[in-house]
Amino acid sequence: MTAASRDDERWMAAAIVQARVAERAGDVPVGAVVVRSGKIIAQADNRAVQLVDPTAHAEMLAIREAASALAERRLQGCTLYVTLEPCAMCAGAIVLARLDRLVFGAYDDKAGMVGSVGDLVRHPKLNHRAEVLGGVLAAECGALLSQFFRGRRESSRSDP
Repeated sequence: MTAASRDDERWMAAAIVQARVAERAGDVPVGAVVVRSGKIIAQADNRAVQLVDPTAHAEMLAIREAASALAERRLQGCTLYVTLEPCAMCAGAIVLARLDRLVFGAYDDKAGMVGSVGDLVRHPKLNHRAEVLGGVLAAECGALLSQFFRGRRESSRSDP
């Protein structure tokens, strides 16, 4: 695994901005951006709660937006930056979209499918494997999630 570049940190910071959008809307703070040729072509925040849609993860929304913006179903030449290690659904979408590269922030020991629980993105039997870099700005990405869930637990304890 390679070390994060300044560009990786720059684009992850943009994903963190999207995660904060999700948090302000009451959704789990996960954000994603898709970058091609040094430009953001798509960005999204987690909207599963807002849209009452379990598939409205930031990665899924960003991939859809990128495919639409490029009018291409295969996102070759693109990198997805996401603040949390993708789940199985999102990892599958990364493979199907043929993204060249995935960069994520915090690891997800309970549902992460890019090394933590399993590794769908680099599975040897699949016909596409993305390059992966995990742990970029992990402390900041993880802190957003920890604070969000801590706040939820505290508010549920104070509710009558």
